Amino acid sequence: MSNESKLSILLVEDEENLHEALKLNLEMEGYEVTSCYDGNEALKAVHNEYFDLIIMDIMLPGIDGISITENIRLQQNEVPILMLSAKNTGADRVTGLKKGADDYLTKPFNLEELLLRVEKLIDKNKKIRVKETVGDKYEFSGNTINFKAQDAITWNGHKVDLSKKEIMLLKLLIENKGQVVTREKILQMVWGYNVYPTTRTIDNFILSFRKYFEPDSRNPRYFHSVRGMGYKFTEE
Repeated sequence: MSNESKLSILLVEDEENLHEALKLNLEMEGYEVTSCYDGNEALKAVHNEYFDLIIMDIMLPGIDGISITENIRLQQNEVPILMLSAKNTGADRVTGLKKGADDYLTKPFNLEELLLRVEKLIDKNKKIRVKETVGDKYEFSGNTINFKAQDAITWNGHKVDLSKKEIMLLKLLIENKGQVVTREKILQMVWGYNVYPTTRTIDNFILSFRKYFEPDSRNPRYFHSVRGMGYKFTEE
């Protein structure tokens, strides 16, 4: 692997022997590893640098791993997080995953399994990122959305100013064109984990999009609510 193409991992683990063993094995697999031994350090690192993956213990000095995960997700940061825990309690695992961890391993774990999970999470994240092909502007059926300027010129020549949340939701739906985006995914990507809007809140956004972009908002062609599943943007 050349230096430029090395994938970077943030390793947050205060148990020194385990930390060293993991770091060594990850480096042997060709990853670039940044070490942190407590929660505050980890938050600083995430703030200053891009990582392809975070491996993080739940029990840490300073801020615990679950709070760090929650904090990272509130920043709209989608970096994959693999949690490590000495506790083999289901509740711990559920809390970690609820707060935004992507995967979970209980100590002691098999090193080979950890390396496989790391590879899988990074691959999955890359596939998701590749989907993001929408540039600064997107046009469909006479509508032009300008993501950077946060506005749109609609099919009937009206200029509409869009809120940050409207832009984020539009981008998410358009990037997943033709596919249903679940309410959970929308909550995670647009609202972050601290605020859970009701389904009605998202429905109201969809109604606004229809009003702006659909010639006949009662018979939508582009913005659809799929009952019990989520929301979808289609383009004919």
